[in-house]
Amino acid sequence: MSTVGAVVIGRNEGIRLQRCLKSLVPQVAHLVYVDSGSQDDSVAFARSLGATVVELGTETPFTAARARNAGFEALMGLAELDFVQFIDGDCTVEPDWIMQGMAAITADPSLGLVTGWRREIHPDNSIYNALCDVEWHRPAGEIKACGGDMLLRAMAFDDAKGFDPTVIAAEDDEFCQRLAAANWKLLRIPKQMTIHDANMLHFSEWWKRAERSGHGFAQVADLHIGYFSAERKRVLVFGGILPLMALIGLLFSTALLFGVITAYGLSYGRTILGLKKQGVEERPLLYQLSGLLSLSKLPNMIGMIRYYWRKHMGRDMRLIEYK
Repeated sequence: MSTVGAVVIGRNEGIRLQRCLKSLVPQVAHLVYVDSGSQDDSVAFARSLGATVVELGTETPFTAARARNAGFEALMGLAELDFVQFIDGDCTVEPDWIMQGMAAITADPSLGLVTGWRREIHPDNSIYNALCDVEWHRPAGEIKACGGDMLLRAMAFDDAKGFDPTVIAAEDDEFCQRLAAANWKLLRIPKQMTIHDANMLHFSEWWKRAERSGHGFAQVADLHIGYFSAERKRVLVFGGILPLMALIGLLFSTALLFGVITAYGLSYGRTILGLKKQGVEERPLLYQLSGLLSLSKLPNMIGMIRYYWRKHMGRDMRLIEYK
């Protein structure tokens, strides 16, 4: 389509990037790939498909937000495009997504952003992949925020002044808040958009990813007062206050320790009920996912602390990489 181009961002994505770029070539008129210091053949492969490649320098920290901004600028330098599809390099775009997304966004001039459904390619390969697959299940309709896969009106991108390159996690949430503040609507349509390949096979990878989420909770909330309020409260209680109380109880009070254990048990039960509402019924998967979600508050707390420490020390907000 002559009015839509795509920006793909990635770093050492390997075969996942190849699948991503190949899925977009037939669907868009112009394709830009932004690379954040890959050591594999990502750049060469993108060029072999005719994509315009932007290689980010190391003078400032790599972030997804920085990469998307650079990609948008490069894309606009190729042609006067009205719409941009942003995609992460670990995703494959469904063959009819661009057509479906364009039909929705062009039908309503008030729409600044349209997104769709994402699913995990190998949810059975690990409990961590399965958790990602559950995370991707979101209802269709008007939304407040979405992930990095989005079909965006170029005018809306300009109105929101692009992504904030200093935000290392949940940068899409942060961008969506400014998009809405610029009086643009955001919509998720009930269409399959992308297939994601988390390839997350180890506990350490999941832990780092949860740390990154906690960092995002704190940083975005600092920029948009009240945002991620519920998430931060849960992290503070279950990742900070209750572990401290458990330690005190272990040393001085059996009753206090029992109370903390009871609080965690009730939270675990609520998590199970929440997953059941989302359609997760298979056991022991249901119990494993609930356990991970309950445990995630600890690395979330570490991520939040890391953000505030970096801010206090005046340090750069560098990526927390998990793979």
